[in-house]
Amino acid sequence: MRTLPSALLAAQKSASAIPYVKVEIVGRIGGIRHLDWQRLYSGSEADSYHAATMPGDGSLIRCRVDGGSLYLQRVTSPGPGSNFSDWSFVDSAANADVALASRAAQVLLFYVGTDGRTIYLRESSDYGATFGSATAITTAAAAVGWLAADIKDDNTALLIYSVGGTVYTVKCSGGTWGSPAAWTNSLAGVSGLACQYEADFDVVVSGSDAQGDYKVWTCIYGDGYSQAPDTWSPLREVAVASAGSDMEFRAPFLAYPDVFRLTFVEKYTGSESYSRPYFSFSPATADYVNNLWREPVPMNLASDYGLTITYSTSDVWLSTPWGVWQASLTTPALDVTADVLELTTETDPSGGRLRLVLRNDDGRYLDLSGEKAVIKAGGEVRVSPGYQTASGPLASSGPAYWIEGWEYTSGEGKASLILHARDAWQLLECWRARRQYAWAQGEKNVFQLLSVIMARASLEFSSAGSSSVVTDLCPSFTIHPGESGATAVRRLLAMVPDVMFFRGHFSYIKNPQASEASDYSYGTEHAVFRGRYGSQRPQANRVQVFGDGPFVEAFDWDEIEDAYDRVRQMHDLNLDTVARAQDRADAEMRHQEIASSSGEMVAPVNCGQELYDVVTITDHSAGLTDARRRVLALSMRYSAGGRVPVYEQRLSLGAV
Repeated sequence: MRTLPSALLAAQKSASAIPYVKVEIVGRIGGIRHLDWQRLYSGSEADSYHAATMPGDGSLIRCRVDGGSLYLQRVTSPGPGSNFSDWSFVDSAANADVALASRAAQVLLFYVGTDGRTIYLRESSDYGATFGSATAITTAAAAVGWLAADIKDDNTALLIYSVGGTVYTVKCSGGTWGSPAAWTNSLAGVSGLACQYEADFDVVVSGSDAQGDYKVWTCIYGDGYSQAPDTWSPLREVAVASAGSDMEFRAPFLAYPDVFRLTFVEKYTGSESYSRPYFSFSPATADYVNNLWREPVPMNLASDYGLTITYSTSDVWLSTPWGVWQASLTTPALDVTADVLELTTETDPSGGRLRLVLRNDDGRYLDLSGEKAVIKAGGEVRVSPGYQTASGPLASSGPAYWIEGWEYTSGEGKASLILHARDAWQLLECWRARRQYAWAQGEKNVFQLLSVIMARASLEFSSAGSSSVVTDLCPSFTIHPGESGATAVRRLLAMVPDVMFFRGHFSYIKNPQASEASDYSYGTEHAVFRGRYGSQRPQANRVQVFGDGPFVEAFDWDEIEDAYDRVRQMHDLNLDTVARAQDRADAEMRHQEIASSSGEMVAPVNCGQELYDVVTITDHSAGLTDARRRVLALSMRYSAGGRVPVYEQRLSLGAV
């Protein structure tokens, strides 16, 4: 149950409580700002190697290589109406990658000389207004392909570059550049590099491995946070294209404006060929080392050289040599609380639904532009139930839903806009595996597997008191092409005693134990309008588990003696010890025990109530005194229309 302030707790127990429901529509998907891109420039420059950065004064600095020449551009106050077509010649250069990095007033420009092997640096200390002469950083043994760089707050800089399938680092400390050092990973070829400093030097690599598979990987060049200083982490996959598929990846870019944001190019060379940029991002609380990414999303553009990302404190920028895009980092939010006529929410283990009715008698929602533009498919609706209190209206930050559709109604002098939305289970259902994902036994535990799936659907994942099985069990697990995230999550949850619920875009896993303390009491201070309480036979009272060798059973002897046995058999080769097999049997018996009680209760809204909470009920008319039940589903209904406002909550109940 969500924690409530004392004033709100007192208000929801009062017989004269006045309802208050706060409803906001927000420009987020899965808790991450949905960037609404505005194109500011469409030019005729050739698609080529390029880079961009924004130093501390907010200017936008871009560079590109075209026809053996390096060009540079600086726009002091970029925005609509800025001139993005004015380029200055810098130097002759090879047809190879370029890199820009900045910190405060310092700007570094790296490029490859006409010999194809020597990497030069030009440096600025005035936000890129002027640059010094070229300095040779290193000369490679063969042609240099790709470059990336970034700078720490202490002005330590790192340049990474590729020669064939090998990546090299050159580090600058105290103003002195060191010698190149090859990484400890191995690839057949490199088709792109990106680097962003955020506690470590976080790197993205695209290319091909020894088997000929093209991939996008993340890795870390350590600075002591997630990786030891000056060492490389292993490569971790983000996107995969099998050898012979005519698909490859190239030209990644990485930045951290609010979360880690990544772009790369998917290039298809078969019939109907294309080179299409994709974007992805990490959950807000994820460390880079966790390699948790939203399923990459295609963009309606064509480019072989990708979209570079840079940012200021207020905006994110994308650019190519021939295009510039801007998006605000401010999350748009529309408070529709005053316009809510009716609201119904339903939440159960299979998902949550919202029906929201907004007044539209004066046509206020006919034009969904401006601040109302957040009312669109995928927009987040946050419902926060509350009450009026002596200190003003108070609400608990409640469930989140994402808009699936809407309808306008009219008649009898009334008009309304009705929004239909679903909770995070729908985001999981909408994520479909584009390829097969497979983990060998022992590679990842259940918690880590759930984290990967949640991230692919733009969701956060955490524990609210999970079982030890969740971290101890490392199953062989496969997500099949076309399988939904919801199906994969349910298959994993079937392996453990735990259940899952959502707080907004956060998914939590918990172990519903019989010894749990009650979260809340009904029937004494908090009224019960009506109730129905029953019990029913479980679907199974005997569980048989067949593992890789072990065989165990669990029994509900009292139920078997009364009505004979109902057997459920479970087969799982991941269960290679008696203890693991017994855990699975006990978990299934717990699920059956919880479902053995039934019933429902209707009461004034408890603003902090959540799925799987334990509650205590006193209802003397039904013979209950401090009876413990578990919440297995809940719904809320609010109606401001009619003679008597409605504000009530229905709880479906099971055994603890």
